[in-house]
Amino acid sequence: MNGNDFSTLQVRDTSLSLLRQGEGPTVLFLHGAEGAAGLEPAREAFGKQYSTWLPVHPGYGGSTLPAWLDNVADLANFYLDLLALQQLQGVHLVGHDLGGWIAAEMAVRDCSRLASLTLVSAQGIHVQGVPTVDVFLRTDAQLAQDNYRDAGIAARMLELAAQADEVSIKEKEVTARLTWSPRGHDPHLAKWLHRIAVPTLVVWGADDRILPPAYGEAWHDSVPGAHLVTLPDCGHAPQMEQPRAFAQAFDTFVSSLEANA
Repeated sequence: MNGNDFSTLQVRDTSLSLLRQGEGPTVLFLHGAEGAAGLEPAREAFGKQYSTWLPVHPGYGGSTLPAWLDNVADLANFYLDLLALQQLQGVHLVGHDLGGWIAAEMAVRDCSRLASLTLVSAQGIHVQGVPTVDVFLRTDAQLAQDNYRDAGIAARMLELAAQADEVSIKEKEVTARLTWSPRGHDPHLAKWLHRIAVPTLVVWGADDRILPPAYGEAWHDSVPGAHLVTLPDCGHAPQMEQPRAFAQAFDTFVSSLEANA
């Protein structure tokens, strides 16, 4: 993936960098705290059979941090503006980690342009009594081990972390700004999840250390009618560690919606 792959859209007063590929049902994928590095695995997982939009969140990927960006809800409202300005309808909204939190906040506010919601190892809620990893207190080596069950992937990601430049450092600062306190969740979000009025798929890794499978179960229990898929031999990034199983779960979900339309 190189810089020439990206295009730019103007959303109100903010320039948004994004990748677009394929034709078919529209998918909007929101990356996690790993930043723009999380787009390539998603790009491969969704393939060409969807019209896939993969934006880089404002403040990530070397972009300027907007004056309006203070919390995750701000990003949710921003992406709702994107859908409205682009007149997108029937969107399959997918979010991983931080992106899952943003996606849930969007769906709580307005489902009118959505066909479905998919939450992948999503932040955003707190499950009492379930230990999680405080990512802000871990070294890069520890985080690589925490994130990925596959030691080979962990080693590659650690190598990338060792080459950290100003962009990745800034992305960590933006993530801290958005998720520092309280850690990785909005204490008010869970009470409004009943407002999500579109079919919802929850995808979780059976070996997720960052947010254990109990979090996937909590999302499943909190979102009306949600369907939970737990992938074996998988950590916190299903689209990276189990791309085929992730793609199959998503394709089956979308196909079932089309069959029942």
